[in-house]
Amino acid sequence: MEDVKAYIESGILELYVLGTISHEEKVQVEAMALKHPAIRAELTEIEKSMEKFAGEHHIEPPAELRNLVLNSVLTNLADDDTFRSKRRGVADNVRVIPAAKTTNFYKYAFAACLALLLLSLAALINIYNKLQVSTKQVVDLSTQNQHFSKTVSFQNEQLTVFRDTAFKLLKLSGTPKTPSAHMMLAWSSAQRKVMIDMGSLKLPVNDKQHQYQLWAIVAGKPVDLGVFDVGTNSATAVKTMKPVEQAQAFAVTLEPKGGSTNPTMANLTVIAKI
Repeated sequence: MEDVKAYIESGILELYVLGTISHEEKVQVEAMALKHPAIRAELTEIEKSMEKFAGEHHIEPPAELRNLVLNSVLTNLADDDTFRSKRRGVADNVRVIPAAKTTNFYKYAFAACLALLLLSLAALINIYNKLQVSTKQVVDLSTQNQHFSKTVSFQNEQLTVFRDTAFKLLKLSGTPKTPSAHMMLAWSSAQRKVMIDMGSLKLPVNDKQHQYQLWAIVAGKPVDLGVFDVGTNSATAVKTMKPVEQAQAFAVTLEPKGGSTNPTMANLTVIAKI
């Protein structure tokens, strides 16, 4: 089936109808048409298209020439000599322009069809490119809207913390090892929520192999509340950590990336007692 389709799309059927192929190719086309109904149908469609094109662009011959042709048919049935004499009489007054070969006409028609096809393809490619640009613009706008929505959500969360009296705002101060370090933390025991104000962090920037880890001291034991990074362009964000209901203190240590099971006290950075 693919061979038949490729044979139809090769253009040889159009050339066959135009009469511009060799005798061997003509025999081959006729053999293929006998063997494959799809090729016969395609030949019929091509012939109809050619006839339609020729009919739409035909040139009306002069009335004198039409009469000459009609008289020639009638005269040939009677006296051919009479026809020749009449033809000479008309020829003296009418300039007959020889018709171009039918094959040449079909060649030009086929070339015009190919030109129209190429123009259509160029127009489709142009429309496709414009559609791609429009799609990219829509995606960019959607991304911007998502970023804006996240920013608004963060700001609303910050305002909620300051307006909700259930939250306690705690300042975690630096240790002797990091005296200039500090950060703000909001905690609601009733809601079991803990949030870090990433915009007010004053901690040394951590490398890719380490992260800061927040701990809550509950009944004298450290409880992991999650990890966070410093220096990752999150200055306006409020980061929500793991929930905790009761806490005696909060502390931050520098741990290997992903966090540790127990805090590394030698890397204690900030701490606040409640």
